[in-house]
Amino acid sequence: MTSREELAERLSFLARIAAREADLLQFTTERLFKDQPALNAALVSQWTQNNLIAEQLDAFVARFGRLQDTLGDKLMPNLLELLGEKRGAAVDNLDKAERLGWIESTDAWLLSRQLRNQMIHEYIEDPEVLADALNQGRAQVKMLTWAAEQMLSEVAKRLN
Repeated sequence: MTSREELAERLSFLARIAAREADLLQFTTERLFKDQPALNAALVSQWTQNNLIAEQLDAFVARFGRLQDTLGDKLMPNLLELLGEKRGAAVDNLDKAERLGWIESTDAWLLSRQLRNQMIHEYIEDPEVLADALNQGRAQVKMLTWAAEQMLSEVAKRLN
């Protein structure tokens, strides 16, 4: 198998994974936040004491991070390579992805990355921080799923 065929196979695999992760994130977002205009520390404290809801919170945080990782760390660099672009540092790849219309903006992506780290590391200690992060994360789900759609469309166009 040539390296182009291996790359195409890898991209096909990553596209399937990203599509599934985007669907799961959307499902969890709709289920967790239904009928909730905005979260506050008191509600988040209640949620973290309820094992069923706490499990959904964990699923949201994990799926948010996993989709971002799959898109930014795996799919995007491989897709850039397919287009003949040299792989660079993450911020350089993000700048290229922005120019190609795959992400809304590098700055928004980097803020989303910071938010992901905050949700993963700080939520147990401070419900107010978690409430704020979850509200921001909820708002950024659209950005992530839109980016997934753009990259998946590019993969389909290039591989078919």
